[in-house]
Amino acid sequence: MAEKASRMKLIHVKVNGKEYEAMVENRMLLVHFIRELLGLTGTHVGCDTSNCGACTVILNGRSIKSCTMFAVQADGAEVLTIEGLAKEGKLHPIQEQFWENHGLQCGFCTPGFIMQAYWFLKENPNPSEEEVRQGISGNMCRCTGYQNIVKAIMEAAKMRVEVLARTM
Repeated sequence: MAEKASRMKLIHVKVNGKEYEAMVENRMLLVHFIRELLGLTGTHVGCDTSNCGACTVILNGRSIKSCTMFAVQADGAEVLTIEGLAKEGKLHPIQEQFWENHGLQCGFCTPGFIMQAYWFLKENPNPSEEEVRQGISGNMCRCTGYQNIVKAIMEAAKMRVEVLARTM
């Protein structure tokens, strides 16, 4: 029993603005913590090798692949998942643009792309198409030719620039 207890750790994580406390095994991946313990299934497990990006979340303001990080490493951190983007029943502008521009087909990779786009547009609010393609290069879609994904991100960037211009 003491051996199993030594493999467990109490962690505190803020996910989508809500505080969580949980006992986790030292080897539990963050993606499994999010999906299995918190029940937030928008973050997908695609490859377990960090190649596909379906598990992308924002951790302390940085884009990460949650299949490459242990939950215990997120102790004290703040995590944003796809479920945390929509506010009061209204889609985030990036989510809207994926919908409007048909930036998805089967939808499996979409949450990861949206989270990567969310982080990328915070870093580069007015990107070129080439910069968008580079910014999402760590995410993989097996259904689309990426054109509508890029178009959706470009439109979301344009919306943001227009909003900023109106507030100045």
